[in-house]
Formats: sequence, structure tokens, C-alpha cells
Amino acid sequence: MQLVAPLLISNYLAGLPELSQGQWWRLLTPIFLHFGLLHLVFNMLWLWDLGDVLERVQGSRWLLLFVIFIGIASNLAQYVYAGPLFGGMSGVVYGLLGYLWLRGYLDPHFPLRPNKSVVYLMLGWFVLAWTGLLGPIANMAHTIGLTGGGILALITVKWPMQRIKSDRW
Repeated sequence: MQLVAPLLISNYLAGLPELSQGQWWRLLTPIFLHFGLLHLVFNMLWLWDLGDVLERVQGSRWLLLFVIFIGIASNLAQYVYAGPLFGGMSGVVYGLLGYLWLRGYLDPHFPLRPNKSVVYLMLGWFVLAWTGLLGPIANMAHTIGLTGGGILALITVKWPMQRIKSDRW
């Protein structure tokens, strides 16, 4: 546990005192923690599948900012809802789903739309996870990720952005 503790959002149940000590990385690092090989593999496959298509259209920088924003938002929500012991990229994955799904629905010129079977599968998993039958799952991270991705889709449809022309750092 001592090895993982610096990567958790906090070592405490309330207050995030580590942030006042300059440990801002804790807001994001839970997306890199995974509790089992299947957890890691499935999150990375969904990130690859959904993130890759978005990166091709929006650019690498945009995807990076998306991951950071949704990662922090979903981590904070999960911490407030259930405490500091959680991890995984699935809040970001659900954010990607929410963005692609709603953006494709709202913007007829947007070239990406997730396959309906992907949407049904992920929403079915989302509902099943909330039942509690699957054990401890970061459901609030999923919820805020999905909602946050949808909100970003609404914002980008309302105020269109140009694709970042160069992805050179």
C-alpha cells in the first residue's frame, strides 16, 4: 500500500490536504492505477479504440487536454462520493464515449459516430455496475466522465474549434 499511496488522490477520507502541500498530481494519477490485469486491459482497449479516432480528428493535444480534464473531474467526483481508494481510466473512457456519442448526434458534419453496439454495450455495463452486482466499481467516475464528455460535446458544437494544426510539442 505504501507504494501506491502517493498515487491515490488522497490518503484521507476528506479534505485533500495533500493539495495544500503542492501534490497536485494526485488529482490525475488515479487514472493510471488499475486493480487487476483485466481492469487494465479493458480500459486500455477502450482508450485505444475511442481515443484513437478522436485523436485523428481533433489532434493529440486536444486528446491530452480532454484526458486531463475528464480525468481530474471524474477523480474528484469519485473521491467525494466514495473516498480515496479507487483507480482506473474508465471515467476518461466514458468521457470519450459521451463526447463521441453526443457530438456525432448533434453535429451532422462531425465524421465520428460510435457504433450503436458499442454505445449499447457500454451503457449496459454502466447500468449493471450501478446495481452493485459487479463489486466495488468507481461508478461516480463513470457518471461524471460520461456527463463531462457530453458537456464538452455540447460546448464544441456551440463554439466550434479548429483542429490543432500541428501536434508537434
